[in-house]
Amino acid sequence: MAGKSFQELDRQVRSILEDVRSGIFKYVYLLMGEEPYYPELVCSEIIANCLQEWEKDFNETICYGADVDADSVITAARRFPMMAERQLVVVKEAQQMKSLEDLALYCQNPLDSTVLVILLHGANADKRRALYKSVLKTGVIVESQPLRDYEVPQWIQAYYEGRGLKIHPEAALLLAESAGADLGKIAVETEKLLKNLPEGTKEISVPDVEKNVGVSRQFSIFELTKCLSFRESAKALRVAAHIGEAPRFALPAAVAPLYTHFYRILKYHALLQKGRPAAGEVARVLGVNPYFMKEYDAAIRNYPLPSCRRVISLLCDYDYKGKGGEAGEASPAELLTELVSKILNF
Repeated sequence: MAGKSFQELDRQVRSILEDVRSGIFKYVYLLMGEEPYYPELVCSEIIANCLQEWEKDFNETICYGADVDADSVITAARRFPMMAERQLVVVKEAQQMKSLEDLALYCQNPLDSTVLVILLHGANADKRRALYKSVLKTGVIVESQPLRDYEVPQWIQAYYEGRGLKIHPEAALLLAESAGADLGKIAVETEKLLKNLPEGTKEISVPDVEKNVGVSRQFSIFELTKCLSFRESAKALRVAAHIGEAPRFALPAAVAPLYTHFYRILKYHALLQKGRPAAGEVARVLGVNPYFMKEYDAAIRNYPLPSCRRVISLLCDYDYKGKGGEAGEASPAELLTELVSKILNF
């Protein structure tokens, strides 16, 4: 992620939520970023905990950026609470406000009896301008950028640990493949999954994810990379053909995780050229769970350095073809099978 790592962001948000649930609030919250999960989570918790239900009629103002301007928001924020310790003003979809930057005037000297929440959905405030700089001094900024694909399984495992649960590394990979980098979707799928599991379940397995999320490990990109690592040719081609038959299949969506996989193999080769590192160190550098090191140990044997470089070059070519470049008459499914066949012949 740009800026904070997802671990740092998660710790920041956990700290904010702990304060909010304990009745500790800042004067201004600027919640922003392309990935909306964390900003939305913080906003929801502030709304849930800032006021008692009986206080909300006179002390809670929730509006949307398209419907308000800075003057009306500032006027609301400068009111004093009625029969309550504080009032809450929330601007959702704030990126739609034409005069958003004008809120800096209030944020430079906010009222200590108002909690102002400025929530940008899938967008960022300009860090060079006054609003961002003023909130940086007087309030809290949560900036949530999308996770990279390879970070999602780690995030899932951390998310489950935060709920007192364990998820098998392969199950985390499978859930990541199903939901992508949409953290909100992962949270929703998790709730659905937990409702369907026996009460008291503490560890989530691959079959749990397959049954309750509706995704099959047998025909997943995760399984395809595994087959390629171990050079299980017939199975790899069968999995590739099945993946290509999926509705709305797009070749770049398959090429991206394959590229990540072979780039890790390339990094492993580079590490070995410097000496034999400890297994835990290799896993850390590659950004994978140590559980998967057997697969990478097999992959570096099956794809020597020259072969690995050729595979990465090939993947770049097919990414170009998948985006409309010189693909000829071949369908995306045919291109994937062709790509896998070429990789297996290196």
